[in-house]
Amino acid sequence: MRYNFKSGFAERLENFVEQKKALGRSYRCMDKYIARFDNMCYEHYPVATELTREISMRWAVKNPSECNTTFRNRMSPVREFARFLIRNGEDAYVIPTDLVKKSPRHIPYIYTKSEISAIWNAFDMLPPVPNSQSRHLVLAAIVRLLYCCGLRAIEARRLKITDVDLCEGRLYVRESKGHKDRIVMMASDVAEYIRDYNLKIGCFFQNREYFFPSPCGVFSDNSWLNRAWDTVRTGLNFTTVCDKPPRLYDLRHTFATHRLYEWMHEGVDLDAMLPYLSTYMGHAQLSDTYYYIHLVPGQFEMMSGLDLSRYEILLPEVECDE
Repeated sequence: MRYNFKSGFAERLENFVEQKKALGRSYRCMDKYIARFDNMCYEHYPVATELTREISMRWAVKNPSECNTTFRNRMSPVREFARFLIRNGEDAYVIPTDLVKKSPRHIPYIYTKSEISAIWNAFDMLPPVPNSQSRHLVLAAIVRLLYCCGLRAIEARRLKITDVDLCEGRLYVRESKGHKDRIVMMASDVAEYIRDYNLKIGCFFQNREYFFPSPCGVFSDNSWLNRAWDTVRTGLNFTTVCDKPPRLYDLRHTFATHRLYEWMHEGVDLDAMLPYLSTYMGHAQLSDTYYYIHLVPGQFEMMSGLDLSRYEILLPEVECDE
């Protein structure tokens, strides 16, 4: 939905967003923050035309309910807008980047094969709800792609009909993290499942734009998926790591880790294959992929057929006393 800017920065905000789009950046994730910033300026600084320190720092007040990541994400587009103004010869205050430190990286939970099956079964058993008789179909299909293809949830949710080649089993992931596009191939059994899903969902949505539609026909909302995940996770009672419950995003970590284990079991050259995995997952460099790979006692020996003690020297010591 297009937002009509109304503050003293309206025209320049419009130009800023248009420039981002012209550079190939959809900026969809940041639209809501730009709209909220414009609304703040309209309410509290209705005649302001210069982006002063006072205006910027009012925006930079961390809400009690905000986590560090959300706060940092909210600062980013306004910081970029200030730089946009400076490039165009105006005075503007740039919000400092060190207002809040990054949160510690979450320790992912690596699911076992049996837990993956339990997750799929639980999503298959989700009942239709009054406002969405197709909910269980959409959610079950998305969750399978998160593990089978290592997709980010937002990548699956935003797939359009034109992005899914059912004949070749090919997904076109567009405008993902880092504003990059990539092609993701599905295994034959996954492609067959997705074809079957497409036939079933077509009975509810004819001529739909998005492959995984919400009840109103647009792409599925993240909160919709997370609420279903909370229900499934609670019902399955998974073990937690420290005080952090397993996340839906951990399916992406599990995909990368299981893929490595299986390659090790097959005896393939990891140096040759890891760049393919990195490209498949949409990473710019191999170090990004290494972050997703974990040596898990029990799973490692069972899936790779190797002795974990031979690889323990590669693992850093980790303390967790939370």
